Amino acid sequence: MLTKLQFSLSVTLLFACGFLYQFTLKPSCLICYLPSYKSHQGLEALLGRGRSIVFLETSERMEPTPLVSCAVESAAKVYPEQPVLLLMKGLNNSMQLPPNSTSPALSLLSAIDNVFLFPLDMKSLFEDTPLFSWYTQINSSIERFWLHISSDASRLAFIWKYGGVYMDTDVISIRPIPEDNFLAAQKSRFSSNGVFGFLPHHPFLWQCMENFVENYNPNIWGHQGPELMTRLLRVWCKLRDFQEVSDLKCLNFSFLHPQRFYPISFRAWRRYYEVWDTEPSFNNSYALHLWNHMNQEGKAVVRGSNTLVEHLYRKHCPKTYRDLLQGPEGSVTREQSPGRASPDQQANRLHAICHWTSYL
Repeated sequence: MLTKLQFSLSVTLLFACGFLYQFTLKPSCLICYLPSYKSHQGLEALLGRGRSIVFLETSERMEPTPLVSCAVESAAKVYPEQPVLLLMKGLNNSMQLPPNSTSPALSLLSAIDNVFLFPLDMKSLFEDTPLFSWYTQINSSIERFWLHISSDASRLAFIWKYGGVYMDTDVISIRPIPEDNFLAAQKSRFSSNGVFGFLPHHPFLWQCMENFVENYNPNIWGHQGPELMTRLLRVWCKLRDFQEVSDLKCLNFSFLHPQRFYPISFRAWRRYYEVWDTEPSFNNSYALHLWNHMNQEGKAVVRGSNTLVEHLYRKHCPKTYRDLLQGPEGSVTREQSPGRASPDQQANRLHAICHWTSYL
């Protein structure tokens, strides 16, 4: 009897081991990427933990580039007690990843204690905001700059609803932002929308969403983005030029000096990929916007190149530097801007760059 029992237990254990082995080979669900304690935490519960840092991916892409990984990792490193969220349109509400997804970046980010991945459901996000009627009536298939426009709308709605800090996925954090309510100046009297932060239900963001719909113009790149922020900023504030490296106060929020996030202007974006005789300290900066939208040349972050951007990766996102930059045969991962673009997408980006150059 004892021998039969031992045999039965052995067979059962063998089948169980085989099942577990097969299960570990299937990267078909987000929980496969998440530690067990993270898989049960909903978005609402996380947002209740304090001011969140928010990144958005409004394309269907499920393979974050090293720059996206660096942006998220650096934020998690600077804000260890705050949830860092990456909301991805490519994730569905059941948290299922494509069966063939083996993204090393998603695996790396999900292993960081305060990083969380969630689906981006725009229709649900826009409910109870001025953007809902616009979104339910728009034909996105004919919108020339839809990825940018939908991202501009989503960041406004999310920060209005939940509060926190929004950052573009090409922003590397280097020290904490000491402000709760702020806009970031790209230059004097002109606001960006690549980084901003507010407490929940701030009236400035509600007015931004109203203006987004009332003055909607999909044919001008940035009209719903930085130009929208600047239009409303001029209504709320009596703008003046910055004095030295000091921020401006505007009613109940701050307008932060360009040095805080844009110490290298968009015209000089290549400087990040160059070797500097003396590396800048960025002592007046909270984060650095790398202007990936301008990187049509696909400039790479190269190990051992001694470029400024390599130093930034090594210091502020060491896991990304260690795990994602080196290819399987010693090749270097190239940054993509953003994703593999079709000829139409390339033309749209060129149009956007020309628009920025003429506007600024």
